[in-house]
Amino acid sequence: MSNSHSDDLSSRQERSVNKTGVILAAGMGTRLAGVSDQTRCKPLIPVAGVPLIHRTIRALKLAGCTRVVMVLGYGFHEMRSDILGSVPHALPITFVYNDRYQLSNGLSLLAAKDEVEGTFVLTMADHILSDEMMTIAASHTPPEMGATLLVDYRVDTVFDLDDATKVQTEGDNIVAIGKQLEEYNAIDTGVFVCTPALIQKIESRYKEKGDASLSEGIQLLSNEGVMKALDIGDAYWQDVDTPEMLAHAETMLKKVALGS
Repeated sequence: MSNSHSDDLSSRQERSVNKTGVILAAGMGTRLAGVSDQTRCKPLIPVAGVPLIHRTIRALKLAGCTRVVMVLGYGFHEMRSDILGSVPHALPITFVYNDRYQLSNGLSLLAAKDEVEGTFVLTMADHILSDEMMTIAASHTPPEMGATLLVDYRVDTVFDLDDATKVQTEGDNIVAIGKQLEEYNAIDTGVFVCTPALIQKIESRYKEKGDASLSEGIQLLSNEGVMKALDIGDAYWQDVDTPEMLAHAETMLKKVALGS
């Protein structure tokens, strides 16, 4: 299997002008195994009747993206077939295969390296992201040769805080990130506005040790003072990693639909 499967005809010139959305969807999603009788692939699991991945594509359009690069690994053929067969899609999609999907998530972003130029919006396939949040991302410009992470300062309201990736900020600078941080004042929402510098940092770490996570790339940018935090304010979001998170996300979406 080749490492890139392009299903749109965008030229390299168009990519440099138009903002790209990158979705990391390569993982196995074992903690949600068995919750759906429709699919074994986590991004295809419906939340309030809409598959996670469809919600993510729509969110990236709201963030100002004109095309999507989707990195797949586990269940590649099922995922690609289902997404291409679904109607309608808000954006043209380029599929990239990460054959190292059992390693850290940074390698999924690294797999998309040749498909990304200029500013891009990065997110995961398993997050519920509000319209308000993606509008914030749409209007943001990241630091030159750096990146910005949208963060939630409402730490006490985060569902399953133990599982969340913690962030320590000073002003609008991110100084530390990780699930095991003991001192933190914000939570990683899984949405980034990036320059290719983040990919370069992940690539350098991968060459050093044979693996690399997103958090490691972020920390390297942070060490250089070019990793920023962007407050989402009252906007809602939810990571969907477990059956409990799935149930919480559906409850949250029902409340939003009712205007409560």
